[in-house]
Amino acid sequence: MNTIIPDFEVAASGNQRFASAAFKGHPYIVYFYPKDDTPGCTLEGSQFRDLHAEFKKLGYMIFGVSRDSVASHDKFKAKMNFPFDLLSDKDEVMCKLFGVIKEKNMYGKKVFGVERSTFIMGRNGEIVREWRGVKVDGHAVEVLAAVKSLSGA
Repeated sequence: MNTIIPDFEVAASGNQRFASAAFKGHPYIVYFYPKDDTPGCTLEGSQFRDLHAEFKKLGYMIFGVSRDSVASHDKFKAKMNFPFDLLSDKDEVMCKLFGVIKEKNMYGKKVFGVERSTFIMGRNGEIVREWRGVKVDGHAVEVLAAVKSLSGA
């Protein structure tokens, strides 16, 4: 695998910017989800929230990504008490780099949307591990297990 993702910058919750170049030398996790404050996305974020301290102890930061606005992210983050930032990819910069926009069937209509996906990013901006078409329940535990194996923990 080890696909290198070119540097990118997007808006983040808390009126911040996320620049991937700032994370060179630091591994991190990005998980893409379809929409703030929907049942599956709330469950997924909550499971990452509940394991956040363990990821942090292993040296990994977590970032949730969707096409929602920063204002929407701020509300969702506050409501769910997420200890990590949510990245706003309204222009689909990250979605295109990671290839997560897929054709979906919504009530019989074909639409393009975010395929729930998670990526462990290495110290040089490379994808170390990826999951696509994620089933939410238990996924954060699976990602933590992968991080532990990568870290030798």
